[in-house]
Amino acid sequence: MMATDAVGGSQIDVQSLVSQLVTAERARPEALLASEAGRVTTQISGLGQLMGALTTFRSALSSLNTLEVFSTRSAVSSQDSLLGASASGKAVPGTYDIEILQLAQAQQISSGVFAEGAAGLVGTGTLTLSLGERSFEVEITAAGSSLGDIRDAINSAAGNVGVRATLVQGGDGSRLVLSSAATGAANTITVTQSGGDGGLAPLEYSDSSPGGYALVKAAQDAIVNIANAQTTSADNTIANAIDGVTLTLKQPTSEEGGPVTLTIDYDQTAVTARIKSFVNAYNALVSQVTTLRSYDTATATAGPMLGDSLLNSIEAELRRSLSAVVPGQAPEFATLAAVGITTQANGTLGVDEAKLQKALSGNFEAVGKLFGSQDGIGARLFAQVDTRLKSDGALETRGKNLVDQQRAITRRKEDLDARMLVIQQAYLRQFTRLDILLSQLQVTSSYLSQQIESLGNLNKASS
Repeated sequence: MMATDAVGGSQIDVQSLVSQLVTAERARPEALLASEAGRVTTQISGLGQLMGALTTFRSALSSLNTLEVFSTRSAVSSQDSLLGASASGKAVPGTYDIEILQLAQAQQISSGVFAEGAAGLVGTGTLTLSLGERSFEVEITAAGSSLGDIRDAINSAAGNVGVRATLVQGGDGSRLVLSSAATGAANTITVTQSGGDGGLAPLEYSDSSPGGYALVKAAQDAIVNIANAQTTSADNTIANAIDGVTLTLKQPTSEEGGPVTLTIDYDQTAVTARIKSFVNAYNALVSQVTTLRSYDTATATAGPMLGDSLLNSIEAELRRSLSAVVPGQAPEFATLAAVGITTQANGTLGVDEAKLQKALSGNFEAVGKLFGSQDGIGARLFAQVDTRLKSDGALETRGKNLVDQQRAITRRKEDLDARMLVIQQAYLRQFTRLDILLSQLQVTSSYLSQQIESLGNLNKASS
């Protein structure tokens, strides 16, 4: 505070003084709220990291938690250029010699030549085209009676059952080529005409009466011999000629090349990849858990879930399941360790590849039961993790509680801001009144000083 002359008034910086007082008053509660907010945010982040790792682990388990996922089979053809194949879980491992006598083929026919080409007029009437037992009609009017118009009318017909028309140009004119969209001996093309001026007669065709058409490709079924059994198919994909196997025929076999050898086996490669994915996901989960419950003595920094009972219970539950014995299994297939998957000193899992492959080769079904049976390790772990991650589970409940705490802290911050505003206004009123009072005192003091000085001057003058 500093005195001034009569016209200057008080020099108290009211705004600065009030600001400093309010800042000092709010410092402690604001620091407490910031500390609580930081703690809750850290816990939410840690919980999110844990739930993310558990979700990834559950995804890896979903490919090992039922016996059905162990039903994958591999189908290997000795000549991929001739035969492709896929196998379902119903396929029984075995080797089959397959002869492909002929491929399924779609019929194609070519009409006689029309010397005037696409623009040449053919005739009017109704064309009825059939593909096997299905047929459709095309009305040809005088305005659309050229060869090109007839091609377009066939292709755009609403009821077209799979007959495709095109024109092939030659030195002597154009030909109408009709192709079946479907392979198989039953899918033969028939063309009849009726009504009109009779000009459509050259377009009639049947197998018994081809007219002016030439047969370019015959409609035929695929024929294969498998284990002395002959199988026919309307197309080149044949399902269940061998139980659970789908064959894709590409080229006929020859006497010189011999039959194609098809080998159906358990898909050890796919299952091995799934098991490794499970191990990697578990190890990532262990790494995440280790971080969450860590403590750095050098910096005195604790992980966000250090000492958390929920984290400890999840970790203990998973470890118990990993080391459990699956009932009903032979000893060499009853535990993960028995098939080459063991727990390392740091808590992660390691895989003895040779031991795992030996187990899969020795008894593929038993390895499947170790993971995917009702009491299998994969099924048990999946159920445990899934329960933890459910919407009403402990993790979700913890998350909701933390979010509620966050909201409560936000409300307390708002309350603090409102309270500080009230205090600020009170201080402003108090110090403003004080400032006015001091200004008035300064004016009074100045006035009295002037009066005293005047009296002194009068006394000097009278003497």
